[in-house]
This record gives sequence, C-alpha cells and structure tokens, in this order.
Amino acid sequence: MMVEEEEELKPCGGIDIAEENETKRRRCCDGPSPIQWFRMLCRELHWSFVLGVVVVYGISQGFGGAMNRVGTEYYMKDVQKVQPSQAQFYQGITSIPWLVKPLWGLLTDVLPLFGYRRRPYFILAGSIGVIAMLVLSFHEKLHIAFAILALTVGSAGVAVADVTIDACVAQNSINHHSLAADMQSLCALSSSIGALFGFSVSGIFVHLIGPKGVYGLLAIPSGLVFLLGTLLKEPHSPNFAYTQVNQKFIDAGKSMWTTLKCPDVWRPCLYMYLSLALSLNILDGMFYWYTDSKGGPSFSQENVGFIFSIGSVGSILGAVLYQYVLKDHPFRDLLFWTQLVYGLSGMLDLMLVLRLNLRFGMPDYFFVVIDESVSQMTGRLKWMPLLVLSSKLCPPGIEGTFFALLMSIDNVGLLSATWGGGFLLHVLRVTRTQFDNLWLAILIRNVLRLTPLCLLFLVPGVDPNSSILPTEILSTKEDIELDTPEAENIELVSLVSRVDGK
Repeated sequence: MMVEEEEELKPCGGIDIAEENETKRRRCCDGPSPIQWFRMLCRELHWSFVLGVVVVYGISQGFGGAMNRVGTEYYMKDVQKVQPSQAQFYQGITSIPWLVKPLWGLLTDVLPLFGYRRRPYFILAGSIGVIAMLVLSFHEKLHIAFAILALTVGSAGVAVADVTIDACVAQNSINHHSLAADMQSLCALSSSIGALFGFSVSGIFVHLIGPKGVYGLLAIPSGLVFLLGTLLKEPHSPNFAYTQVNQKFIDAGKSMWTTLKCPDVWRPCLYMYLSLALSLNILDGMFYWYTDSKGGPSFSQENVGFIFSIGSVGSILGAVLYQYVLKDHPFRDLLFWTQLVYGLSGMLDLMLVLRLNLRFGMPDYFFVVIDESVSQMTGRLKWMPLLVLSSKLCPPGIEGTFFALLMSIDNVGLLSATWGGGFLLHVLRVTRTQFDNLWLAILIRNVLRLTPLCLLFLVPGVDPNSSILPTEILSTKEDIELDTPEAENIELVSLVSRVDGK
C-alpha cells in the first residue's frame, strides 16, 4: 500500500535539502505531461501507494460506486417500487457505515489482527462486500428490510477499505506538504475516471441483466479489495501487547478531542458540515422524473447511464482544473467562487423541469448532458479544497483516525442533505408519478446552496501549501506514535520481480 520513507534532516544544511527536494517536486508537478506527474508521485510517494489509490478509489469507489448508483436507483424504483422520498431515506441508512469511519480508523491504527495492521481489514472489507452483493443478486424476492441491510453491509466494506487509503493520504499530506493537493488530485482523478467507465456501461448492464444482475457484477470490485489484502506486504508483529489497546484508544480519543477543540480546527469543520447539509439532495426525485413517461423526458436505462458517464467527464475536468489552475489559491477565496458557481449551476435543473429548454429549441437529452456535466464539475471543484483542508487538519500520529473523523463530519452533512431533501420531496408531495412541485423543491435547494457564502469567515484564509495546525499540536507526534514504526512500512507484493532486485 505505502512505504513511508521518512528521513530526518540535520539542522546544518537541512533547509537547503528540503528546499531542493521541494523545487524538484514543483518542477515535476508543473510539467505539462500527466505521465511525468504520475511518475513523480510514484517516485516521491512510492508506487504502491499510487496503486492502492487506484484500486480503492478508482475501481472500488469509482467504477463500483457508479454501477451501484444506477443499479440501486432502478432496484428501488422497479424491484422494490418505493417512493422517491422513501428511496432517499433508505439511501441515508446505507450510508451509516461512513458515519462511523473514526471507529474503522481506530481499529486499523491500534488493533492489529493476527499480527498485521492492514491486511486483515482489506480482506474483511472485500469479504463482506462480496457476500452482500451476491445475496442481493441471487435472492429472488428479498424483503426491503433485508435488502437495505445487505446494501448497508456492502457500504461498510467500501468504507473500511476507504479508511486505510485515507490514512495513507493524510499521513503523506503531513510528511509531504507540497504534494497534499497532488494526492487529492490523484484520488479525484482515479475516482472520476473509474466513475466514467462505470456509468458508461451501467445502463447497458441494467437493461441486459437487470439491477440484481448488476449487484452480481459488483462482487468483482469487492473481490479486488480482498485480493489487495492478500498481496499486501506488511511486517508481522506476533507479540503485540493487546493489553495496551484500551489505553491506545483512550490516548487517541484524548488527542482527537484536544485537536478538535482548537479554533483553527473546529471552525472549518463547522463550515464543511453546514456547506454540505444546506445543499439538499433531491436526486431521487430528479431520477424518477427523468424516467417518467408522462411528466418527464422518459429516458431509457442506456440513456441514464450515458448521461451519468458524460457527467463524470465534467468531474474529471473539475479535478484537472483544480490541479493545474486552482490548487494554490487560498481556501477562503476558492471556496467562495466554487460555492457561488455550484449554487448558480442548480438553476439548470429548474430550467429543465420547467421545460424552458424546449422553448429555446434544446432537446432534453442534450440539455441534461450539459446540466449533469456542469453539476459534476462544480461539485468536484467545491469538494477538492474541502478534502485538502481536511488533510491539513490531521495531527501527526493519528492521521488516519482524525481524517476519518473529518470525513464522518462531512458524511453527516451529506446524510443531513439526503434526509432533508427526502423530507422536502415528501412535504411537496413529489411521488413516483406526481412531479407538479418538483420545480419548487429545486428552487428551495438552489437558494440554500448559496447560504454557506455567509459562513466563509469560518475557513482559514491561508493557501494549501501552509500549515494550519498550531505548533503545540504538531509537536506531539512522539507522544502518540505507534509502538511499531515498521508497521507503517507497507507495500504491495509485486507480481513481477523487479530487474534491479531492489
């Protein structure tokens, strides 16, 4: 997964070495070739870390997440036959494993299994994911309660795998300040490219084998996560003192609470939650309208998949735009413009539902493609600086756990937006066949998207290359460091021996 190559610079001449290394990294990063940028990341962060990001973010979350989204939309609409407000409520339930990411982070940080810290958790994540998807695929008439349970278990598998990679990203962001934005760009590009391929084929597979058949295919990404765990090369520590686990949990909890009480930390955390919670999610209402044969444009399953896939191109463009143009801008300035554009872009949904596009001679399919692309691009541009900001708030020693805590705060915000959007659809009586008030739901959502602009004073005005945490928190690394530093020197076993034998 990752090899931690951490060298202590000597006081004499150490600054010159650090500046020289940073200059080299900047030259590689600013180069026009994406291949050079990718090679630079492999060299500076180790190829196994890059590979781990591609597997988890690109295949499991990107490709698998895209297939799961389209498959679940049709599964709820055509198989379980639930209302859009109910579908959003169930969607919130399946996201609960993401709300307890600090628990997974603590387990992977302080509780090794069978002498290993990482491998068992990858294997566990892959195993439960495979079982959950196969149950959904092969059971003929699964009750809605058991279906939600299976979807929640599958979501837990993805969340556990995600925590391990998040820990690596957060730790590398502390050790390589100048590459924090580059790492988030790698994660975003992997996820977006994987989603592009996933959405491209999702509608076709739903049409050919149905949503339950799609769940069967989703066992493959989970199987790759399982394989990732078996290939992981990690020092074996059979003499781990399990009696100290309780104290480690207590120490990690105290360190997290101390960090969270710092105004430089809780203020941006509050902004991240509110900016996400106020952006109400009404996607299920829009999906039901997309596929309705009377009130909506009645898109086919293939068209829905292609629309989402083209939208993923917008997400990729957003990640590329952030990497090459926006990544060095101060957080507050960048979040102002991205939030503003994100709020205004929602007006395209309003034009579509009111059928204004037809008055201008623009077909539904063409307009929806533009709408989805702009929405994905602005959403990615809004999300990227929040991720970089989160990685900058992690104290040394418990990077994985604290980053998981920050992501849980974000996920609580997303859950609030999902349930809030479902409640709004229910109040406005948007059902499987009635969409008279859908335009009002979109208008309310768009207005709420602009309200976080009044909360930007909570965000630090520094640039992404600066340190945000106070010195007293950064200096506590020795107090909370793991007992076995070599446990962090983790890499994937190469399937092909290297020529140089290193």
